[in-house]
Amino acid sequence: MADPESHHSLNQDPVDMLPLVVDGLGFSVREQWLIKDVSFSLGARGRTFIVGPNGAGKSILLKICHGLLSPTTGTVRWASGSSRQQRQRQAMVFQKPVLLRRSARANVEYALSVRGVTKKDARERVDRVLEETGLAAIAHKQARVLSGGEQQRLVLARAWALRPQVLFLDEPAAHLDPAATAAIENIIQQVSNAGSKIIMVTHDLGQVRRLADEVLFLHQGQLLEQAASKDFLAHAKSQEARAFVEGQLLW
Repeated sequence: MADPESHHSLNQDPVDMLPLVVDGLGFSVREQWLIKDVSFSLGARGRTFIVGPNGAGKSILLKICHGLLSPTTGTVRWASGSSRQQRQRQAMVFQKPVLLRRSARANVEYALSVRGVTKKDARERVDRVLEETGLAAIAHKQARVLSGGEQQRLVLARAWALRPQVLFLDEPAAHLDPAATAAIENIIQQVSNAGSKIIMVTHDLGQVRRLADEVLFLHQGQLLEQAASKDFLAHAKSQEARAFVEGQLLW
């Protein structure tokens, strides 16, 4: 992995809009509550993983925090910044890569142009993130003909180029082979080391062991535990969390 200190300048003022405070959050669809009275606070640094069985509400919670969904009840509060500033200081990567019909390089360039980054600054950022993510040699290729792992590295590179203070990740390594997964995890570590707060959904406890500093455990739309990852894995408090760690809780 690259030296994290050499990449700190990729990100800027990562603590301004944090902590994130979620209070009494609820989300319902057709009178069915998918998120139920969830409250927590997240600090400025580190990697927070949202885990839980299928249908727990992990991705919904992530999208509410990012602003893609509006809560039915409760609030999501950032420490500072206008709504526009808060949006510009965040980025999100989905399980399925969303890419434009253009080259890998042009995908990153377009995202920066939308944010109003100057051409000179954009060129430097693009060169750097493509190099850091191992995509420089294939930057000229059409994004949609890249392999699944390469596409996911590209969307991570695009997000990193935006210098987000908070990066939301929704199972970014799902369905990838071990080598591609390792490459994705390496990039996540680099982005984190450069100063971005990572908030990530995963079903993979191996990733939690390798990457997470903190865990939020959801079950049936409720937050049952918030703990340091080592404590959660070794001494989960709730019966549901212990069953999940032991691989016995699927739903």
